Amino acid sequence: MPEPATIVWFRQDLRLADNPALSAAADRGGPVIPVYVWAPDEEGDWAPGGAQRWWLHHSLKSLADSLESLGSRLILREGPTRDALDDLVTKTGADAVYWNRRYEPAVMERDKSIKSWLRNDRGVTANSFNSNLLFEPWQVQTQSGGPYKVYTPFWRMTQKMPEPDAPIAAPDKLTAPDSWPQSAKLDTLGLEPTRGWKDGLAAVWTPGEAEVRKRLDAFLDGPITDYQDERNFPDREGTSRLSPHLHHGEIGPRQAYQAARRYMTDGRRNLSKDDKKQVETFIKEIYWREFAYHVLYHYPDTPHEPLQEKFSKFPWEQDADQLKRWQKGQTGYPIVDAGMRQLYATGWMHNRVRMIVASFLVKDLLISWEEGAAWFWDTLVDADLASNTLGWQWAGGCGADAAPYFRIFNPVLQGEKFDKDGGYVREWVPEIAELPNKWLHRPWEASESVLKQAGVVLGKTYPEPVVDHKQARESALSALGAIKD
Repeated sequence: MPEPATIVWFRQDLRLADNPALSAAADRGGPVIPVYVWAPDEEGDWAPGGAQRWWLHHSLKSLADSLESLGSRLILREGPTRDALDDLVTKTGADAVYWNRRYEPAVMERDKSIKSWLRNDRGVTANSFNSNLLFEPWQVQTQSGGPYKVYTPFWRMTQKMPEPDAPIAAPDKLTAPDSWPQSAKLDTLGLEPTRGWKDGLAAVWTPGEAEVRKRLDAFLDGPITDYQDERNFPDREGTSRLSPHLHHGEIGPRQAYQAARRYMTDGRRNLSKDDKKQVETFIKEIYWREFAYHVLYHYPDTPHEPLQEKFSKFPWEQDADQLKRWQKGQTGYPIVDAGMRQLYATGWMHNRVRMIVASFLVKDLLISWEEGAAWFWDTLVDADLASNTLGWQWAGGCGADAAPYFRIFNPVLQGEKFDKDGGYVREWVPEIAELPNKWLHRPWEASESVLKQAGVVLGKTYPEPVVDHKQARESALSALGAIKD
């Protein structure tokens, strides 16, 4: 009698290596049926945005190719998920469904319901696994047994815990069923945007598990030993750019962590003390991602509500015109505009610049962090609910481990410090590229002759500043004072 099949329900784990659900299904014996169900309506207010959908389309294609190399295939279905799984269990005779856990509030509720239904109504084994985090959110606790709201003590506690589990090797082969269930075609899911925007994404990114292995190797071969120093400069290749691959699960955090740890402890490299410090800074960024999921899990309302309740009364401005100018990179502040244009063109923005543009929106324009989070959600290829929420509440001064509200980035000084030679601004704001460095980050202070020689006409070829930063800072501090007590 043939062994019963196991359905592996893929989600944000689009890889073969270090995929506990897939490995457990392969080890179980019998046919393995990999499935992806497109059901955006089940993700609450946070269905994948446009840039994520583009990435997902190409990542699913890459995963399908990888599965075919193991003698398997990827079955695509459209939701509702329960209906899709119900049909697949019936058609294949599968007696088990395995998947890797997610931690977004709406998805957790959906998964809990499906697990109960599979076990109690369908009589099917339903098991979930951890592939997305080094530690489960409930495993890291304060001494009183509660969750953390500040990163540094969270990090210190994790360093007292056992090492994260080692990554699992990809299966060598997957047993196919005698006949495959019907699959939707990838193009029918409608994931790719119809506008030309996708061309800009494709020029910069190659989704897929094979590509992220190359990206990680390239990072380890170069930038990692300068990471702490170079990661703040947007015109340099100083960061790993692993974030979209991590978000879609083409690489797991255990793989990135182990690779960095192995690099740091490899005696053959003769790393200096400073080199090891640089690598440790990268490892701490992996743990910052862990902290983001820890906060989201324990405070599931934070995607819509400030963790610090007093900010629920903050007098945010409702200014559609200023919001649009920020979105389109037309604020008149070059470092802000460069970041927003990079985001729209490539689906990604350097992290230092993310902090600058976020501070500008919430503290110079006094527009809610929720508006910024929503725009990032639609335009970032690495839009991750945990990290996006934590980052925006950090910028707004209203979340876990947040920057104090009175810490207001000066966009001119930030540009002059982190884009001193202007390479980043000149790439993304070419209409002011001919300005001398002295005036590049403050063109409104340049003389008429300097502007003319550079071909810049403020208000025509490049906008005047949308606000005066000094006055905006005073307004922000005044607004904070209104809710401080």
